[in-house]
Amino acid sequence: MTRVAAIDCGTNSIRLLVADVDLEAGTLVDLDRRMEVVRLGQGVDRTGRIAPEALERTLAATRRYAEICADLGAEHIRFVATSASRDAENRQDFVDGVRAALGVEPEVVAGDEEAALSFRGATGVLAGKHPGPFLVVDLGGGSTELVLGTTSVVAAYSMDVGCVRMTERHLHSDPPAAQEVAAASADVTAALDAASAVVPLGRTATLVGLAGSVTTVTAHALELDEYDPHAIDGAVLPTDTVLASCRALLGMSRARRAREPYMHPGRVDVIGAGALVWSDVVSRVRAEVGRAGGRLDTVVSSEHDILDGIAWSAAERAAAPA
Repeated sequence: MTRVAAIDCGTNSIRLLVADVDLEAGTLVDLDRRMEVVRLGQGVDRTGRIAPEALERTLAATRRYAEICADLGAEHIRFVATSASRDAENRQDFVDGVRAALGVEPEVVAGDEEAALSFRGATGVLAGKHPGPFLVVDLGGGSTELVLGTTSVVAAYSMDVGCVRMTERHLHSDPPAAQEVAAASADVTAALDAASAVVPLGRTATLVGLAGSVTTVTAHALELDEYDPHAIDGAVLPTDTVLASCRALLGMSRARRAREPYMHPGRVDVIGAGALVWSDVVSRVRAEVGRAGGRLDTVVSSEHDILDGIAWSAAERAAAPA
């Protein structure tokens, strides 16, 4: 048994998982799992740089996480940063700040590794419950990873579309105007065209959605009175129900979204774009599966994602010979 801490720093949020991992038994037991919306990617798509206030929000959260890791006695820590820090000209300021706060080097991973970690985290709890191949879709703030495989990754692609990036680029009205939605959807369609040349979407047997936009769409579809990860994790919804939930959230004003009892305040302004991306992905995958002679009638949501994959990888590193 190894006690590890995994930190996933994305474009919109930073998340922590402290867990006991038993590699031989294949078990991962949560001790602490939490999330803060820090919006590290604020303006990065436009300026190419991390804003000073966004950097400070993120480093303040990192310092809080460092205290939790120490209190719980985490033996090994892995900090993985994704889209926003990959894209920023001043990412060294971010790297230096994290090192000072946490005592470990943050790893700014490429899209392929991000995809593999997401697949590992999501599919670790799906084996035996749903048929493969799985298409795991990790819909983040700045990028969306598409990963196909059953026991291991067969094909993966990282698209530069996400809820923060699409909001900042296109969805400026409240609620979004029809022409803004069309422009954002055109970006997603172009990205999916490129992705489908790499990932054979039509081979999907089980479509699995990860991360906050997907789980919020699921919470809306389930009509939850509060955000309940236990109800969301593993939820199997009809494809048409998912698409209807996406349309509803995209069409709401921000004030209306804020009244939804399951809505995290940090997602109010970006969930419309997240719902748009998820709707376009689900529709495209269903169409590709249909063209291949199959059917995609349901979609699975998972609370297990890249954070779990980071924790597994931290335990494996700890067990590797020096």
